[in-house]
Amino acid sequence: MTFKQKLLRLFYPLLMRLSASRRRILENTGRQIPVISFHSLQTLANNGRSFAFDQLKGRKVLLVNTASDCGYTAQYAELEQLNRQFNNILEIIAFPTNDFKEQEKGTDEEIERFCKMNYGITFPIMKKSSVLKGAGQNEIFEWLTNKDKNGWNDKDPSWNFSKYLVNEEGILTHYFEPAVSPMDEEVKKAIKQ
Repeated sequence: MTFKQKLLRLFYPLLMRLSASRRRILENTGRQIPVISFHSLQTLANNGRSFAFDQLKGRKVLLVNTASDCGYTAQYAELEQLNRQFNNILEIIAFPTNDFKEQEKGTDEEIERFCKMNYGITFPIMKKSSVLKGAGQNEIFEWLTNKDKNGWNDKDPSWNFSKYLVNEEGILTHYFEPAVSPMDEEVKKAIKQ
């Protein structure tokens, strides 16, 4: 862990207190069904292998855009805690991105090593990609941020560690801003629904 990463980790609790006013949560209250099936999607894991989402049928999925040099990077520890708490019903998937102020400069191998060594994560990490709308956007985030595909949500990630929750049937149910901790009661409640 670099000095900057250690400093960011140290100041994470303060950042969460300061960003409490940005704890925005969007919910699919109308239970809008996706036009394109979530389970028909696939992407590349950080090892270059195909990762098909049909293997996730019957499980909730929390998709998170991540970065190693962000004030919210300490959420990796909370994501792993959430992963262990709900491992029988939830799959967490990390999508490293360098879309926000050059906060993920590492290679796929460096990102995986950083996550495992410093946060002990056991959930899957996908290939580094773009999560924001535009040319080159990761196919999964194209689905997550386009209501013509997911049924209701057009919200791009506002920053690193934005979270999208998909239920067992492949319906996008929630969007959580980065200021919402993975261990927040609202996140846990949505997973238990």
